[in-house]
Amino acid sequence: MYGKKLLASCNFISVHTPFGTITIFGNTAYVLSVTWGRYKGGSNTSLLLEAKAQLMAYFHKRLKSFDLPLNPKGTAFQKLVWKNISQIPFGQTSTYGTLSRAIQSSPRAIGGACKKNPIPIFIPCHRVVGRKRSLIGYSGGVGVKTKIQLLKLEDYPS
Repeated sequence: MYGKKLLASCNFISVHTPFGTITIFGNTAYVLSVTWGRYKGGSNTSLLLEAKAQLMAYFHKRLKSFDLPLNPKGTAFQKLVWKNISQIPFGQTSTYGTLSRAIQSSPRAIGGACKKNPIPIFIPCHRVVGRKRSLIGYSGGVGVKTKIQLLKLEDYPS
């Protein structure tokens, strides 16, 4: 995850959403991080304005996949997990176990990578569920409650 000092030197924009205020951090080339909460100040760069527009279109069900340059900070393993998670389509899920078999790892390691995802929603770790579709673990917003709300937004059957 990006440290507060590094993020303080980035551009950012806070966005009021149906899931609370979300702040998107980036530089001139990439979206780097998404956090819940508002930060004072901010920058209206073209990339951040586009990220905001896509995020709001997603929340209003007008966008099902994001087209943004992302650069999440993490280990090679975490980046592999996030790449696989990014391929889960809108309204669908995969399990920690299925992902772990696909990359020859363990479900617990997949969960750890999900927990460290610095760009939630854009890298949709909310689409990763437990065995038998159990809705466990989410580090964004208010945890599992936010995961459930995001899946409902995507019309995922409860």
